[in-house]
Amino acid sequence: MRVPLVIVTLAIALSADGRSQETYRFLRTDISPRVAAMGGAFVSMQGDPNSLFVNPAALSSIQDDRLSFSYMDHLLDINAGSVSLTLTESPIGLLGLGIVYMHYGSFEQTDQAANQYGTFTASDLAISAATSRTIEENLSLGVALKFIHSSLGDFRSQAVAADLGAIYTIPEERIGIGIALQHAGFQLSTYAGTREPLPTDLRIGITKRPEHLPVQLNFNIHGLNETDRSLWERLRQFSFGAEFEMSSSLRLRLGLNNRVRRDLKLGTSSGLAGFSIGVGFGVSRYLFDYAFNSYGSVGGLHRLGINAPF
Repeated sequence: MRVPLVIVTLAIALSADGRSQETYRFLRTDISPRVAAMGGAFVSMQGDPNSLFVNPAALSSIQDDRLSFSYMDHLLDINAGSVSLTLTESPIGLLGLGIVYMHYGSFEQTDQAANQYGTFTASDLAISAATSRTIEENLSLGVALKFIHSSLGDFRSQAVAADLGAIYTIPEERIGIGIALQHAGFQLSTYAGTREPLPTDLRIGITKRPEHLPVQLNFNIHGLNETDRSLWERLRQFSFGAEFEMSSSLRLRLGLNNRVRRDLKLGTSSGLAGFSIGVGFGVSRYLFDYAFNSYGSVGGLHRLGINAPF
């Protein structure tokens, strides 16, 4: 099995230093229930319009125009959602458009003496446009550009970023190999004059469909660009996902995100933190998805989604 040089080159040349003080961390959240149910192990999956938010190279595998909506019920009063649209015959060829938002609820506004004099809200928003193209047999490349806006009360911050990705398929082995550099960019304006790095993430992944088994197995490694961590620590930031085809219209999904599991470890136990489960079913050309992601003793997140023809 030979991986094309372009994939290895992309992994090395586009890597950025990892930093602990990041802004716009909402970009790391998987809103799509299908992606979240598989622990975020989605960088080499194809045929889903929500690949726009993971690896834009996968968009070239979409055969018809699709519209997708997702909603996430987060902890406390936080909620989030996404919209993605894939057009196969736009003036520039295949085109993907997407919006991700996160709203953090309302907060009491007080002075230094703790006197309340109003409330304020906080929210984040990212708008993306992507395209993908197959440049040679079994190899697709993609790029997404995004504008990011964040607000906290009367304060505002904006940024621009790009996602770059590649997917190489090996049909005879029923394997797909993907790599994506996410959220590489810079701030246009800051909250208080201090510029912060974006949550840039270099991921690699592999999808395998075993012969005679109705399942797609996915393994991803995240944060390979985080050079402030040892190589062993970066390799432990993995996720695993499986999608079982129970019938022509029913899918069962399981996942594990080891990075989440380690971050939510309390004492000597992580409980079920990092584990996820989900289901997807189709009615005509409409697809409905649900996912539950465990945060252990902290709680859990529910996600809903619908994927429809456009």
